[in-house]
Amino acid sequence: MQLLRVAWALTGAAICCFLILLIHSRLLKEGQLAAGTCEIVTLNKDSSQPRRTIARQTARCACKKGQIAGTTRARPACVDAGIVRKRQWCEMVPCLEDEGCDLLVNKSGWTCTQPGGRVKTTTAL
Repeated sequence: MQLLRVAWALTGAAICCFLILLIHSRLLKEGQLAAGTCEIVTLNKDSSQPRRTIARQTARCACKKGQIAGTTRARPACVDAGIVRKRQWCEMVPCLEDEGCDLLVNKSGWTCTQPGGRVKTTTAL
């Protein structure tokens, strides 16, 4: 009798999980992003110039209220809108852990300096 109760409880739990997944998939239709997430849509790299690679990336984000698309740890992310408004790019932690962040003089972007001295410059549109 107790084994039958456990079986019914597991069956009920499985049905609940299935219904939750079904509802979630209906709310999050194909092509939509979950709130607070980003995905890379296009990534183009041009290495035609010696010692220089120019990369252009387009990301699609579904940010929450008060957030805007930005970059965290070299990946697209939703960041506080005030950071972008004030152009204080390093506050969104755009560089990798072992890199240093510096604003460009005209605040049009930032540089990430690696321990070996290599510099990655990013400009925001």
